[in-house]
Amino acid sequence: MKRVIVILLLVAIVVVAGVAALGWQSYRDLDTRALIPDGSSARVVTVEPGTSFAALAGRLTDLGLLDSSWPLRLYARYSGAASRIQAGEYRIEPGMTALELLATMVSGEVVRYRLTVVEGWSYRELIAAVHSHEAIETTLEASAPEALMTALERPGEHPEGRFLPETYRFTRGTTDREILQRAYDAMARVLADEWAGRADGLPLDSPYEALILASIVEKETAVAGERQRIAGVFVRRLRKGMRLQTDPTVIYGLGEAFDGNLRRRDLRADTPYNTYTRSGLPPTPIALPGRASIHAALHPAEGDALYFVARGDGSHVFSSTLEAHNRAVRRYQLGEN
Repeated sequence: MKRVIVILLLVAIVVVAGVAALGWQSYRDLDTRALIPDGSSARVVTVEPGTSFAALAGRLTDLGLLDSSWPLRLYARYSGAASRIQAGEYRIEPGMTALELLATMVSGEVVRYRLTVVEGWSYRELIAAVHSHEAIETTLEASAPEALMTALERPGEHPEGRFLPETYRFTRGTTDREILQRAYDAMARVLADEWAGRADGLPLDSPYEALILASIVEKETAVAGERQRIAGVFVRRLRKGMRLQTDPTVIYGLGEAFDGNLRRRDLRADTPYNTYTRSGLPPTPIALPGRASIHAALHPAEGDALYFVARGDGSHVFSSTLEAHNRAVRRYQLGEN
């Protein structure tokens, strides 16, 4: 009888030791075995709100990321992690272990997408980019100016120029309205900040006029070092009562009628945006200006230049007299020596 008891004890010890060894190895696998081997592509797993951890672990098994779900379920249950998983999308990078994924889900480090709003875009280009982004939920069906601004609780405002160009990060399911609201609020903050620190004596009566001028500066040059010089030319023209005579405003006024080729007749065709036929600033911005262009409009370079012409390489030649300007036009636009 004693011998039987001893044998049973030995068997029990062996079983317990085996289970312990298996449990330890299973834990080691959770902590060391990569869900996706190095060199493979990352995977994205979505945890829907209300998903149980058992269902989640089972899904990881079905996807071939785990050989068995029970070690992870057991660990998550007794560590308390199972009840702290947050909903969202999670990226599983090559080399990531099950415990690293679990920690990521507990911390809520979900996949974040990005949308870069480019300086010089029109608001319509912005809307198109927002609505074509696969992670942004479309809720605003109409992109007409009045409908858009009413949706943002800004009825009566024109949307052009009102959204700040920068890179916005967000999670899947963020709505178009939320993105546009963030961009609108960001522009409002930047404009208020730049207006508060503006140079003295500018011929601008409001932050909105500064936004209009900044949009023209944005469209006139892509050379960072020229922005303040371009702004200086326009500011001096405004002070003297000279028309701005800037092509981008004419193009904006032509709208869909512009075919990519600006003609003399276009410069004579009067629209509210034609700064060849009308004095002062156009009625609204003509693009989305970046902060650098807003700063330039409110801190124009000193000097006496009243004209500029494109060299053809993105930069410009500045002139203080019409005679010098015409010589530059003949050289750089007409190809005369």
